[in-house]
Amino acid sequence: MKILAVLAATLIGSANAFVPAGLGRRSTHIAETQADLKNLAKDSNPLLGFYDPLDLANAAFWGQSQEFTVGWLRQAEIKHGRVAMAAFVGYIVQSGVHWPWPMTFSGMNFPSTDLSPPEQWDALPFGSKVQIILFVGFLEFYSELTPGEGGVGGQVHYTKGGQPGKFPTFDAVPHYTPYNLYDPFNIAKKMPEEKKEKRLMMEINNGRLAMIGIFGFLCAQTIPGSVPLLTNIVKPYAGDIMAPFAGDFSLLP
Repeated sequence: MKILAVLAATLIGSANAFVPAGLGRRSTHIAETQADLKNLAKDSNPLLGFYDPLDLANAAFWGQSQEFTVGWLRQAEIKHGRVAMAAFVGYIVQSGVHWPWPMTFSGMNFPSTDLSPPEQWDALPFGSKVQIILFVGFLEFYSELTPGEGGVGGQVHYTKGGQPGKFPTFDAVPHYTPYNLYDPFNIAKKMPEEKKEKRLMMEINNGRLAMIGIFGFLCAQTIPGSVPLLTNIVKPYAGDIMAPFAGDFSLLP
């Protein structure tokens, strides 16, 4: 557990090291063209710079414009980075922390830390898995179908010049919702713009490292020797990480 904690601190520190001390006033969240991506790349990682070997910025996804494509790519990276950060921290917490209260109304306890995180997922009741996936699905549905700018809780879509990574408020939810998903206590509203820019850049870099980190854990569990640094640290996993309901049912014959 201590080794996993040290590894987490190292990854976060490494990401922060790529954030320049003075970012200036250039926006880190609105990136509509390839030129904007190049500017963003210089700020986020001066050593690597712009890296797009597949030329995705000019791929014209679904026959749309470069602005549409770049907005979609930026949203995808930020979203996956956030999920990976949650997964990376969750993996470490699950490896050493066991919640003492019951997990279900029937009194069933949370899975033991003797199990690895993927094994803990397999041990969850089917209903628990469905609740988690439905909640994540609601967040995705809500963020994509929120009314446009001018509507209640609306904002410009990220493929139409809006801000990639910005999650809408819950003002459009028909019942009272006291807190928003992002900044529930309105702390960021009082934050200076330069500090916001720097934190956004840190989020991008931390998300990129977290994607590498969580895949490192999963590869080490399922492919022996693939990550030498994690040998004898993470527990082997014989299941299929790409089949979340394998222990409940299978659609294959």
